[in-house]
Amino acid sequence: MPKVDISSMKFSKVYPLYVQKAERKSRTRDEVDEIIRWLTGYDEKGLQEQIETGSDMKKFFGDAPCIHANSALIKGVVCGVRVEEIEDPVVRKVRCMDKLIDELARGKAMEKILRA
Repeated sequence: MPKVDISSMKFSKVYPLYVQKAERKSRTRDEVDEIIRWLTGYDEKGLQEQIETGSDMKKFFGDAPCIHANSALIKGVVCGVRVEEIEDPVVRKVRCMDKLIDELARGKAMEKILRA
């Protein structure tokens, strides 16, 4: 199988998968949006613009108003790799977002997911 470049993946293709994963576990699109906005600093309008423009992950995170300072507290394994050991900054941010959505789908409380 060819190796997938995560930074070139379209956010608009990944976003619906996050929502589907959350909804399968009785969570909501609003919770997914809250997590993404917390991590990236986007407001509702900015997040919607990123979805509509078809930004890749590199541009999505490059344009992010402010990556939350507590994102450094996100630790754990995603796809068999420890998030805190990922060196590529874009890939690390994508995997942090994956980890937060995983926590949501597992039923974790929003306060804990958002490292409050």
